[in-house]
Amino acid sequence: MSIASMTGFARAQGTTGPWRWSWELRSVNAKGLDLRLRLPGGFDALDAAARSAAGKLLSRGSVSGTFTIAREGETVSVTINQPALEALIGASREAGARFGLAAPSLDALLAVKGVVEVVEAEQTPEDAERITKDAAAGFEEALRSLSQMRLKEGAALRAVLAERLAAMSALIAAAEALPERQPEAIKARLTEQVRALLDAAAPLDPDRLHQEAALLAAKADVREELDRFTTHIAAAYDLLDTGGPVGRKLDFLSQEFNREANTLCSKSNAVALTQIGLDLKLLVDQFREQVQNIE
Repeated sequence: MSIASMTGFARAQGTTGPWRWSWELRSVNAKGLDLRLRLPGGFDALDAAARSAAGKLLSRGSVSGTFTIAREGETVSVTINQPALEALIGASREAGARFGLAAPSLDALLAVKGVVEVVEAEQTPEDAERITKDAAAGFEEALRSLSQMRLKEGAALRAVLAERLAAMSALIAAAEALPERQPEAIKARLTEQVRALLDAAAPLDPDRLHQEAALLAAKADVREELDRFTTHIAAAYDLLDTGGPVGRKLDFLSQEFNREANTLCSKSNAVALTQIGLDLKLLVDQFREQVQNIE
């Protein structure tokens, strides 16, 4: 199963009789699944069908959908009110004969309110039912296209994340191989630090000296941090291979990466190890930024 991005765009269109309709879907990042639809009047039934379909295919993302519909061809009919027109003609002739007025033109008569009736084509309940059925199927088609686009982008994101993980692994290996981390080097530094404590003006209690030496040894050892980092990297690879809605889990791992990198920097007593820790923090930030796009 592949991982998917949360961003994408899709369009689907179709016709039902003289009616042409279309869907546009846009998806961006979100903590959960948020579907927002813009529907024309009379198509509220599409809302429930669209939400059911989206819930089966998507797990996360803010998805906005716009449904538009228009009638093709002749959308209005024009009729002339014959009785009203005849009455106007008769009245105009009578007035002309009585007052000596010129007969009004046909344009003037047709401009009188009520003589010409313009009727827009109406959408019947049967039309709305057929359109709703076809539009629901069209939404599922757009949804599948959106899902495919999100999967395609998810494949690209997987490659980026795998590259960051590989770079982290290389830095961990470099930290393991540092001469400053070899037991002899650590022992030499501890010996020097203990000697400095013994040469202090005020004599130290043997127990206190033992405690200080133990603290110095603990701080010099970053074995635990490196091991945990390696374990987290392996877990991240497993999630990328498993696929599906793993964005939240990857985000949690990125927080763990950051915590280990911070501890590594704070415990480092060598410039080279500090630099590795800083490089790891940069990679972790890049990793986490990309993870925010994963479903």
